[in-house]
Amino acid sequence: MTDTMHVAELNIARPRYPLEDERMAGFTNNLDRINALAERSPGFVWRLTGDGNDATDLVYPGEPDAIVNISVWESAAALEHFVWNTVHAKIYNHKDRWFPAFGKPYFVMWPVPVGHRPKLDEAFARLNQLTVHGNTDEAFGWDGLPQLKSWMEKNCA
Repeated sequence: MTDTMHVAELNIARPRYPLEDERMAGFTNNLDRINALAERSPGFVWRLTGDGNDATDLVYPGEPDAIVNISVWESAAALEHFVWNTVHAKIYNHKDRWFPAFGKPYFVMWPVPVGHRPKLDEAFARLNQLTVHGNTDEAFGWDGLPQLKSWMEKNCA
C-alpha cells in the first residue's frame, strides 16, 4: 500500500466434509505447498498459523466447522498476483469441490501499519464492518479496488 501501510486479508471457508475426509485431500494435500508458495511470493509479509503450519484449527465464531486464513501483504496488488497468477488459482478454481457457498461475506481486506500482525478478533471485526457498511477505506473486498483487474476477469468478488 505505502511505505507505512500494508494490507491484511481474512478469508473464511466452511468445508463440505471433515478435513481428514479423503474427499478434502485435493485441498488439504496442497496446503503446505500453497502456504510455502505464498511465503516466497513477492510482497508477502506474514500469515497467521495455528497449532500446525496452517490455520485450519482456528475457529470463526458461530461457525465451528469453518476455517480461516489471515495474511499480510505489502499491497493488494501483490495479494492479487499471488491469488490469480500462481498455482493458487488452480486450487481456487476447484474450491466448489471442497467448500459450498458461504452464504455471507467471507473475504475482507484492510490497511494495517507496517509490522502489525492482525489477531482473529480484529479480522472478524473488519469482516463485520464490510458486511454492514460495504466497501470503505477501513474494510473492502476486491470490488472495492477497481484498479485491480484479475478478480474481475475471474468473476470473483
